[in-house]
Amino acid sequence: MKTHAQAGADPAALHRGRLEAFVVRARRVEAHSLAADWDALVALSSAPYVVTALGNGEVQVRQEYPAEEVVESAAARVRPLLLEGDACSYLKALAAVGYFCRELPHDTMWVKAARAEWRTRAEPNAAREGGYQVMLGDAAEGWTTDLDDRKLAMAWIYGDVVHHDTGLLEEADPFGLAERFRAAVPLIAWVMVKAIELLNYVRALQSAGLLGLQAALFDREVVLTSTCWEHTVRAYTAPVGTLAPADALAPLSDEWIPLSGSAVLRHADD
Repeated sequence: MKTHAQAGADPAALHRGRLEAFVVRARRVEAHSLAADWDALVALSSAPYVVTALGNGEVQVRQEYPAEEVVESAAARVRPLLLEGDACSYLKALAAVGYFCRELPHDTMWVKAARAEWRTRAEPNAAREGGYQVMLGDAAEGWTTDLDDRKLAMAWIYGDVVHHDTGLLEEADPFGLAERFRAAVPLIAWVMVKAIELLNYVRALQSAGLLGLQAALFDREVVLTSTCWEHTVRAYTAPVGTLAPADALAPLSDEWIPLSGSAVLRHADD
């Protein structure tokens, strides 16, 4: 994969490298358990809730989200897509698609719409019409504070989870962990949806011969499907202090004796 320095003045190589980085990251997002049910993921991105009338003008609003640990792992997978400085960022990948499709009006319009939607939803200070505001106040002490759902979400992502941003945590602390998490879940689900949609767009463009990405990127292993390993190997023993071979191809010295018989080696703590 070419870096910016390696790409030099070749914009096609630069954009191709960014798309290749995005494909690997987006495939990892696609493989997350939250994406196993596409309809449920899309629904989660819209912050679903159920309202039940209780009478006397009161209603109960219920939201049920996945376990925090599940969403936390998803947040770790999508985080690089949010950072414009990372090679695999969503906006860099989108710009790369725009470059390769610059002479295709339909695709150019799609890229512009996707960019505008991303900035509106994912950038903390961008203007938008949707979302909600949480306001708190203490009449006895005379203080009030408020934050919108996007800033609360970022406080959970960058304060509680993938970093420990003390500034964000201090600002969002009055609202509590549950309020930060409640705001973060729909945003993370939405980023997953957008990443997978762009990944599928890239797949289509690659199949049409417009990108020229490394074909292996679409098949290479990006997540572990098993964390149990069994290997058949040749085992040798040697006195403590015996030098190991200089490298993988160097021969073993005479001090290394093949393990034979029915001996079983176990970890020293067993």
